[in-house]
Amino acid sequence: MDIADLTEELVAIPSHRAGDHDERAAGDFIASWLRERTDATVRRDEAGNVIARKGTGPSLALVGHHDVVPPDDSQVEGDDYAVERRDGRLYGRGTADMKGCVAAAMLAFAAVDPAGELVFASFVGEEQGGIGCWAAIEDGFAPDYAVVGEGSTGYSAAGVTDVAVAHKGRRGSTIVAEGEAAHASEPGAGENAVYRACDAVDVVRDIQFPETAVLGHSLSGSVAVTEIDGGSAWNVVPERCEVTVDERTVPGERAPLSRVETVDGVSLRIDQDLPPMACGDAAFADAVQSAAAAAQDGPPEQVVKPHATDAGWLADAGTDCVVVGAAEPGEAHTADESVSIDVLDRCRAIYGRVARTWDGAEN
Repeated sequence: MDIADLTEELVAIPSHRAGDHDERAAGDFIASWLRERTDATVRRDEAGNVIARKGTGPSLALVGHHDVVPPDDSQVEGDDYAVERRDGRLYGRGTADMKGCVAAAMLAFAAVDPAGELVFASFVGEEQGGIGCWAAIEDGFAPDYAVVGEGSTGYSAAGVTDVAVAHKGRRGSTIVAEGEAAHASEPGAGENAVYRACDAVDVVRDIQFPETAVLGHSLSGSVAVTEIDGGSAWNVVPERCEVTVDERTVPGERAPLSRVETVDGVSLRIDQDLPPMACGDAAFADAVQSAAAAAQDGPPEQVVKPHATDAGWLADAGTDCVVVGAAEPGEAHTADESVSIDVLDRCRAIYGRVARTWDGAEN
């Protein structure tokens, strides 16, 4: 089946997590397609993930997700999402992130005679923090290796599909400063929570960003205060103030944000912690890079990504991961989201070559 046709069919199915537009219909389509075209074992777990398996030996998973962020009004056509084919690209919500590479993985999975056990997995809830992937891991999903189809094109050079061997994670935290309210005409009668929050922000500003290296590639984390909310009226000394902190984490490291709790009346709450990813098997990374080189003219490189993906959850659970996908920086989550058809077909070829040749040993 043609990669563009399959992507169009998949993209047209609404799958953002709102009302009747959740991921169930897209998951049904993927599971039915695999059952009709392969002799693999195909199952839906309780979370709604689609997982298929065939072959024996060390396991390699082709991983994606079929949920999307809510579409722009221009990306909806009746009861479906709008999909347009123009100038060698597909336009529509989910084309780049990441139904196009789900389709590429489906085609590769169906066509290949794998060197070991080949697993196809399309998760729900990636856009909600990877809840589908996390649920699968809790249920025992533990492939030895995984190629995750998030975007890796255009990092080393325009149009080149690279191999991401690491990516940053994200930890979102809230600094909570508590004080004692008083009339603003007598500020000394209270404890100003905003002042305490500002003292905590000064602590954050002095924190050194974590750094590490993965297979010779350096990653630097970051910490940024992104929101502050405190006070109830212009004439009241505030009794509470909250500060939002965005931290981009690197493998094995976290910024020491707990230092803010040395300020009187200040506590730290962790709201989200999406893990980073680091590939621990250089031979696997090299094998995927070789497969990527065979599928294109430009020389692919091993790169790092700034964004968290489901690969972080898998790596945290012990799977050696790389990220290889068609999306380029800036394409996802936009009103004019699109993906190159040729690059989708390239990804299909890369996935198939890895599955045919990688048997869990250096080769």
